[in-house]
Amino acid sequence: MIDLLDSTNVITRMFNSGQYDDMYNYCKNLLEKIPNDMVALQNISLSLIYLKKYEESIVYCDKVLKIKNSDTYALKNKIYALESLKQYEKVLKLCKQILSKNSRDAWALNSMGLSLNELNRHQEALEYYDKSLEIDLDDVTALMNKAISFSHLGNYKDAIDYYDKAQTIDSSLKEASITKSRLFEKLGMEDDAFLAAQGVLNKEMEKIKMNAKKNNCSVFHQFCEDEFEKYDSK
Repeated sequence: MIDLLDSTNVITRMFNSGQYDDMYNYCKNLLEKIPNDMVALQNISLSLIYLKKYEESIVYCDKVLKIKNSDTYALKNKIYALESLKQYEKVLKLCKQILSKNSRDAWALNSMGLSLNELNRHQEALEYYDKSLEIDLDDVTALMNKAISFSHLGNYKDAIDYYDKAQTIDSSLKEASITKSRLFEKLGMEDDAFLAAQGVLNKEMEKIKMNAKKNNCSVFHQFCEDEFEKYDSK
């Protein structure tokens, strides 16, 4: 039986319902009774992140880390706060701290890459996304950010491939479609740019282009014909 009055359960309910002010006040009251209550310290910092009070959140993260300097929950909360404050060099140090304990922490690997991107160190960022993808080939965050890194480096073809891989896993990624289209435009591939903007995957593009050539029509016309056929078949 679940104890509804247990502090962890109370905090979880508040968090899930978006009651961050109430969550903050509840944790504050707990800390007045027990200043070193780890659950309260960890969750008050989380509530402050959602309340966009990042500096204050870091204060509570540091209190947790003073008690346990390797506390991953506190380190990740602090990273969230520092990212919001654009203090990326500090983020790198904390990510390295997490990775020194667990080199396969995909969250830390991706955060490391993101901060390196923000510091315009895109080639280095790629190394961390590769490590994350070694753990999970379908890591959409790593795929998207690897694409962004390649784009910053001017390697548009590879960027397109990684946006496409991310889109294959998650078809709802409209950002991937739009950015892919823009990159095709930069490469002077107008037909591909049009198809990408419609959410078409790379492998499907080739089929549409081949059919357009066979039917002696434009890619736009072929795409529209294919869409009409799909609609009629439903």
